[in-house]
Amino acid sequence: MNRSEKALLYFNNSFNCSQSVLTAFAPDLGISEDESLKIACAFGAGMGRMQHTCGAVTGALMAIGLQHGKALNDDESKKQHTYALTREFCEAFVRKHGSLNCRELLLGLDMSDPDDNLKIKELGLHDTHCSRFVKDAVDIVEKISVENE
Repeated sequence: MNRSEKALLYFNNSFNCSQSVLTAFAPDLGISEDESLKIACAFGAGMGRMQHTCGAVTGALMAIGLQHGKALNDDESKKQHTYALTREFCEAFVRKHGSLNCRELLLGLDMSDPDDNLKIKELGLHDTHCSRFVKDAVDIVEKISVENE
């Protein structure tokens, strides 16, 4: 099973978008799947269902940080490199989907509004949109990682 399939498996089994993306990379980045699920939990649905930055994006950026980020004794260049990869990821995601914002990605519908939440469910946006964001976030991180090895 590849990472995109693994992420979708988590996503389709009650884990949020951020958890699903980060956990697809976790074993290769030195953290357990359980730890990654806990770390990313608060970032789902645009950070705690506030619909800010898409959870698939935040999960992807955590994976980039774990792979390339600056640690205690690292040179400052690692931070700058991670920022560059972050921009590259975000630009690719926006090119593909038009936004990084969860509410915008979900057609402007507000999860906290009962009527809008019903529309999200009726339209099947979890399956048609969110699952695509999860898959694409994983694919973009993989592409960036290959290019930067």
